[in-house]
Amino acid sequence: MDFQLWYTEEHTECLKFTMKVKQHLYSAQSPFQRIEVLDTYEFGKVLILDGMVMITEKDEFIYHEMITHVPMAVNPEIKNVLVIGGGDGGTVRELTKYDSIQHIDMVEIDEMVVETAKKFFPQTSCKLDDERVSLHFEDGIRFVHDKKNVYDLILVDSTDPLEGPGEVLFTKEFYQDCYDALTENGILINQNETFFYEWEANVMLRTMRKLKSIFPICTVYQYNMPTYPSGNWLFGFSSKKLHPLDDFQPERWNALHIQTRYYNTDLHLGAFALPNYAKEMLKTEDYGKSIAKFYDAKL
Repeated sequence: MDFQLWYTEEHTECLKFTMKVKQHLYSAQSPFQRIEVLDTYEFGKVLILDGMVMITEKDEFIYHEMITHVPMAVNPEIKNVLVIGGGDGGTVRELTKYDSIQHIDMVEIDEMVVETAKKFFPQTSCKLDDERVSLHFEDGIRFVHDKKNVYDLILVDSTDPLEGPGEVLFTKEFYQDCYDALTENGILINQNETFFYEWEANVMLRTMRKLKSIFPICTVYQYNMPTYPSGNWLFGFSSKKLHPLDDFQPERWNALHIQTRYYNTDLHLGAFALPNYAKEMLKTEDYGKSIAKFYDAKL
């Protein structure tokens, strides 16, 4: 008999995503969530939290490069960074590629996620011991609450706001605290779901309304993430002063010779070029104008 093991995640009530599994490597219940690690045929090792895929060995670089290098190419002067969540370590790994960054605070509520990443995902957790990194195992909401004018960049590397530890990272109060914690040229990047499925799109639109009520510059950018619902995922870009296209500095970023597998400065422009149905959702007209303005300045 040919016995096969498959992992299935429900992306909508009518659609499921399935991977063939070589081996179930690890299972544990932390004080906050269920943690699973699978070894799959197509995506290698997979980290699953509360039944949702967080990272895989095969495609994690896409997410971690896009959350990190987009803001760094807008403001190469970033020195102090706060990462909220990100227990797998991939976001920190990308940040440590910049010699100009002086300090990184990573605040992860679930220490067991970091321990799991160090054991099973050394490719993402390999820079958590960098001398510039301070790990804080506590609630990110409380950590950022009393910070004023401290960070040049805040990266909210959170799980989905269904339930559990990621839910509180989608509130207006939290985003206001992030605004207060940022410096004058500060940038906030947040995990922002997808346009494609109704539930996630509603979360994205509610999040955008909250951010736009606080930040003068607020938009989204997209990237292809094969293991996330629809494969087309979003980050939010919010800033007090800097625009992701008008203040984009591709020449300075390219001069750093940062090694990436997904992000490049051409892709940076394309990430903010949204399809018509997405523009209609957001009811904005500034995307096409900003891209046209950038190209006009270069020609």
